[in-house]
Amino acid sequence: MADGPAPPADARTRILDAAEAIVQARGVPALTLGAAARDAGVSKGGLLYHFASKEALLAAMLNRLAEAIGREFEATVAAVPEGTGRVARAMLAWACQEDACRHHDRAAAVFLAAFHHDPALLDPVRAVFARMRAALAADGLPPGFGQAVMCATDGLFMARIFGLYALDPAEMAALRGALETLAGARA
Repeated sequence: MADGPAPPADARTRILDAAEAIVQARGVPALTLGAAARDAGVSKGGLLYHFASKEALLAAMLNRLAEAIGREFEATVAAVPEGTGRVARAMLAWACQEDACRHHDRAAAVFLAAFHHDPALLDPVRAVFARMRAALAADGLPPGFGQAVMCATDGLFMARIFGLYALDPAEMAALRGALETLAGARA
């Protein structure tokens, strides 16, 4: 049987996708329930069936993002050979993957929208990062080494989303080499 086109996304998924796209393209002030409904191709009543308020929509966006971050990170850890520094090495590989920019842009838009509306909405993401930090603490590296990798990759994320600076390829290679040394990937 031949594979046909993917089935259309359900209304809830279309609304979440539309809300993320609005925030990413036009900023937090442009995210209204009406705009999300219009861009998702549903009525405002249809949107309200799934999300009773803008806060409910933002909370769903954050929950979906937290789940995706957790899944992606766990898959990256599973793909890294076992041993001391596995979690730190996975974190570095995850941050330096080729399609990281697309993920970073999406995450940044959702983080900023939630933080702008109510910083407590970031709690599901904070919980995922707490699990990452716990895994780093049990990673077998000397104290601070795994955390240095996490802080450096988080710093790269922040620099990118706010347009603070960009590393040229040589700088990125040098930084990655230094972080690989901390993560135990290089002797």
